[in-house]
Amino acid sequence: MRRRTVAAGTLLVLLLAGCSSTTPSTAPTPTPTPTPKPSVTPTRPTDSGTAIPVWANVLRQPVDGQHLVTQQHKYVVTRGSDEAGTTTITDRTSKKAVVHHVPATGFVAQSPVVIDDHWALIEDIRSDGPDPQIKVVRYDLTTGKGTTPAGIPPVSEPEIGAYNGTFAYSSTDAKNRSCLIVADLATLKSRPVTCVDAPGYVADPVVSADTVTFSEIIAPETAHRCKRILSASLTNGTAKPVPAATNCIQWSGATIAGATVWSEVAAADPDQYQSKAYVRESGDSPARPLGTVVTDTILACGNWILWEVRTVSATGEETYQINRWRPGLATPQRMYAAKPGVALTPMTCQDNTVYVEAAYLASTPTYTETISAAV
Repeated sequence: MRRRTVAAGTLLVLLLAGCSSTTPSTAPTPTPTPTPKPSVTPTRPTDSGTAIPVWANVLRQPVDGQHLVTQQHKYVVTRGSDEAGTTTITDRTSKKAVVHHVPATGFVAQSPVVIDDHWALIEDIRSDGPDPQIKVVRYDLTTGKGTTPAGIPPVSEPEIGAYNGTFAYSSTDAKNRSCLIVADLATLKSRPVTCVDAPGYVADPVVSADTVTFSEIIAPETAHRCKRILSASLTNGTAKPVPAATNCIQWSGATIAGATVWSEVAAADPDQYQSKAYVRESGDSPARPLGTVVTDTILACGNWILWEVRTVSATGEETYQINRWRPGLATPQRMYAAKPGVALTPMTCQDNTVYVEAAYLASTPTYTETISAAV
């Protein structure tokens, strides 16, 4: 199991998720703000408008309280601030917890949680010590019973990309190659997209309604290290590279309808927390710069690709915002602007709705508030 360089923004997320030894059993069960239920299970996005969506407050908690992982139209997933990240899945109608997932000793729960109307997939990792491991548990939400998913290749990298019930991850095959796998949560049907010979590996999968975008790292830990972005259809076809602005320093990205937004930053850059972003509307179109983004925050949701931007004033005060873009749009839209001093965690997407947690660390007392917007 390889671990990527941890940027400052990731450390903030870890702070919010694990800064207290308070166990979830002593914390009150959070009650997210109700949102209207769709009449049918959401499938492909259909929105074609460009009006800026309205943000709704979902969950406000102390920094060392429960934190929203994602919210599906039937279930809400929260994670405690204990070191292991105890995860609870609650039925939104009955308010009853159907899953209470406690990682084994030495393991820490990871995001995202892959979830649909019937199943949920939770990943735990143990990165410290001589025997690093990754464990994956698939829960039946009708019974609360969890089992190790059979029939899919084992997970070998910490990052899992998810879009509703479809997920993508890295697995090491019998030839010791690192392979990108796309799988369906309900059926556990899977297919390998591409494989890379060791010591190279694939990582950073981001899944949209029609495409998986991921990175391929060749010759890691050497002076010839090269990281590039590729994309592939979720259903069939081979992976194709996304032409870079600068070769070998692409980081991560997302693709919708053939258009890709990605960012670039060198592994040796002292500030990997920020990277330069670009967009191509098709594989042969020119790359257009989008400015500086927070690394690892590019996300696909509905018909849109979203990312976070961080600016720092002359006095050192940080300000975050969320931008979005989709094919055919001349320039990105600013979708959300946080107040100065309020930090944002990376976004998640479920059922064409984006969720993000804002951390009010300068307030007394400190607290976090999860907000959502249907894109």
